Amino acid sequence: MAAPLLVVTLLAGAVLAAQAPRPLPDYDAFVAATRDNLSRSQREQSRFAYKERRTEFRRNPFGRIGSGVVEGFDVTPVDNGAAIVRRLIERDGKPVINGEVERIDRSQRRTRSTRKSGMEDVVGVLTFAFSHRETTQGRDVIVVHFTPRENASPETREGRMARVFKGSIWVDEAAREVIRVEATAIDEMSFGLGFLARLNQGTTVTLTREAIDGATWLPTSIRFAGQGRALLFRKLVVDQRIDWFDYRRVN
Repeated sequence: MAAPLLVVTLLAGAVLAAQAPRPLPDYDAFVAATRDNLSRSQREQSRFAYKERRTEFRRNPFGRIGSGVVEGFDVTPVDNGAAIVRRLIERDGKPVINGEVERIDRSQRRTRSTRKSGMEDVVGVLTFAFSHRETTQGRDVIVVHFTPRENASPETREGRMARVFKGSIWVDEAAREVIRVEATAIDEMSFGLGFLARLNQGTTVTLTREAIDGATWLPTSIRFAGQGRALLFRKLVVDQRIDWFDYRRVN
């Protein structure tokens, strides 16, 4: 009996060893590489033109969600990426001739030498922790949870918004690229010091990113949903998705 028992024991040990989860990557190195890739993608984004589609979702009296106004735009960077020109090209699936053209300055001027970038500020107001590894479309993904840091003092609009959110980030383990973010507001969000709009706790944001031309990853969609008040008294319901597609390098 000793020999068969030994064989079974060894086999059981081999099976357990094979099933043991791989250790998660080194936290500091993983986060540093992911941040570097995000910064590089932000810089590269000014080199791309793209299509943008904005969809407003409406909920009928029976609770079903349908799309309201759908508008499509062609967006082109100008002045070496310091600004973009957005032209309306489609509304509710129909082409728009001579659509409105809007120029948007996206250069970020720092008012003082110590001013942080938006990304630096977001990282500074949140705490991050590895959760687990999972597989998405055949690729290993590291899931990272984040929560607001206590007593954080954001300096930018991005940091002030991030401070009220908790959620999860899915990062492609091999590429060190963010592929998805899901966040939920744990406090109210105000715009225009609360006079223009205020969104309630529970507002959700979902962002997706994909590889555009191999090495460059860029946003492909964001959905923002919540309720609150506009101009202090008017009920506000927001449920909008923005899709970005047909990226093409122009610079």
